[in-house]
Amino acid sequence: MTEQVGRTIGFVWALGAALALSACGGGNYRPVRDTPVKIGPPYKVRGTTYVPAADPGYDMLGYASWYGSESGNRTANGEQFRAKWVTGAHVSLPLPSYVEVTALDSGRTILVRINDRGPFAGRGRVIDLSRGAAEQLGIRAQGHAAVRVRIVDPPEKDREKLRKGKAAPERPLVPERILAKLRAQLQASIP
Repeated sequence: MTEQVGRTIGFVWALGAALALSACGGGNYRPVRDTPVKIGPPYKVRGTTYVPAADPGYDMLGYASWYGSESGNRTANGEQFRAKWVTGAHVSLPLPSYVEVTALDSGRTILVRINDRGPFAGRGRVIDLSRGAAEQLGIRAQGHAAVRVRIVDPPEKDREKLRKGKAAPERPLVPERILAKLRAQLQASIP
């Protein structure tokens, strides 16, 4: 074997090893973008079947919790999970989707980018929030809070902020009289 061929084989081997290691190190995460939107087939978790679907009128009362120790893992749409970003997990909304999440105790409302699946445990839970979303909403210390989740179509400038890991501006506070009605509806809906 000539010296030139030996160097070429060595280079190809080193390049292949480097590419393989970069894939193990997370180099193959999906870029953070809004297209394509993925709905996906039905799936089963712990004996429950979930059916992803587009739902332009989605508006749900329930509970939110948050997660953050999974930083670096792959989300359901292939992106890298970053705990400090304002993201969330939902069992059936298309990935990605954008939702307004309102804390029913304070009336604070934030915009969240849904890029993962969950929650799969806990009665009445409708969304899991990243640590960054829980902090922005003011529920991190509680760990669990009553919320309203509505699908929205936000302006591109807000979408862009969330895609870059920054929080979009908070929405206006919900008045107390409306919060009282929402809390009563939630109380009546969960046995």
